[in-house]
Amino acid sequence: MSHDPRIAAAEAALERGDIVKAATLASALCDQRPHLPDGWYLLGLAEAAAGRVSRGLPLVQRAVAQAPTPRRLAQYARLLSLGRRDGEAGRTAREALALGPEDALSFDTIGCVLARLGDHEGSITPFKAAVKREPGDIGFRYNLAAACGFTGRIAEARDHYEILLTREPRYARAHYALAILERQTAGSNHIDRLRAVLASTNDPLDMLRLRYALAKELEDLGCHDDAYAHLANANAARKRDLGYDFASDAALFDALETGFAADVPPGEGLDTRAPIFVVGMPRTGTTLVDRILSSHPDVASAGELQAMPLAVKEAAATPSRVVVDAATIAASLTADPRVLGERYMARATPHWPAGSLHFVDKLPANMLYVGHIARALPNARIVCLRRNPMDTVWSNFKNLFAPGSPYYFYSNDLMDIAQYYARFDRLVAFWQSRFPGRILELGYEALVADQEGETRRLLDHCGLGWDAATLAFHANTAAVATPSAAQVRRPINADAIGRWRVHAEALEPVRRFFEANGIVVD
Repeated sequence: MSHDPRIAAAEAALERGDIVKAATLASALCDQRPHLPDGWYLLGLAEAAAGRVSRGLPLVQRAVAQAPTPRRLAQYARLLSLGRRDGEAGRTAREALALGPEDALSFDTIGCVLARLGDHEGSITPFKAAVKREPGDIGFRYNLAAACGFTGRIAEARDHYEILLTREPRYARAHYALAILERQTAGSNHIDRLRAVLASTNDPLDMLRLRYALAKELEDLGCHDDAYAHLANANAARKRDLGYDFASDAALFDALETGFAADVPPGEGLDTRAPIFVVGMPRTGTTLVDRILSSHPDVASAGELQAMPLAVKEAAATPSRVVVDAATIAASLTADPRVLGERYMARATPHWPAGSLHFVDKLPANMLYVGHIARALPNARIVCLRRNPMDTVWSNFKNLFAPGSPYYFYSNDLMDIAQYYARFDRLVAFWQSRFPGRILELGYEALVADQEGETRRLLDHCGLGWDAATLAFHANTAAVATPSAAQVRRPINADAIGRWRVHAEALEPVRRFFEANGIVVD
């Protein structure tokens, strides 16, 4: 960039969040010096900061075309990623990295883009470079710590979290990440520190994370009543803040069953056998099955993709800001199946690891899209995980999902989870009747009891030959970015089976609800 003081002033305005001032200065630069990239670049960043990514992208692209510096390329990659143009985002981020940025922010931005694409291993190098240049930056070190945790570098992750907590003792995200990083013991835990930080915190989201962290560590130590008290408090507050009503999810299930019960317009889907969908309620073993499948030499994990939800939303063209709702499902039923399949593959392919014949898309919420998958990708395999309903409810209640994702709003109340499970159970039966033979239902408890037998059944359904490596899934070195990371790095075990019984009294209303609705809990 040149030394025009307006450039520095616009950058400073962006830094402090004064978007209007930044845009005004940048616009003046564009008017007076359209042949130079500075104004277009800063105006594009200002548009993106205002939430107008689609308007910011072409402006930054223009600046990059004029002068592709590492900093501009890194920011361009970030906006491409925000715009869901994942393939271009990945290529641009790697191009920026190859040019050798000089500033920490560009390295961190590149790392964030790669992490968003699921390349957690690839994100380690730029995150380390960012921390090396600015070791005191809390955000940069947190991103590196998280990437270390996802890639199995547990000791490194622990050390980074502790370093940043010495600098920012009330950083709730780090406290929570440290709590779930590994199993805590009586001789090594953070309970006293967590209690002290919680007592001095008023921010609702920080309190949520700290209570979940405390609950997890207390549960590890067998302090079940205290753990439940923190979970109940955190979830009740979160439900109040969200204003969630199960009726919104009930309407979505109704739209799926009503829409796909009717004859949908004919059409041929896309002929590909590449995707394997692993669906189900969260916390039912989807990550475990993903690890088993991706231990096969012909299969790689693509992670939890938003490719099908976004393809359906694009096909529906509904104006709502949420990705899925009843209106979107209804509008999507007339979509051409082949076009929908092509849109899915266009979004999924950038996440498909090179060299594998198949990839696993393990977004649990794809259970809502089984009808779309069956039509758009007639040769794709679908595996639905099932788990004891009581364990499913308890595991959903005690895990902190992405706070901003409406997929999991039901998870803050035991009875809401129970109602969601009942509708999920009914939806699976509906899909089985509507698309017979397309879905393999795989029980978590059955897989634990007969690992080889159920693994063989899984591989057969997916059209894969037997490979003993699938029994050693815990040796799989690929990154894991879910709450199950610690569990799937251990051999298969029955530790999580029947865990709900520790809290049987609190879960008694759930048990009675299931009994009244004909859902077997034992």
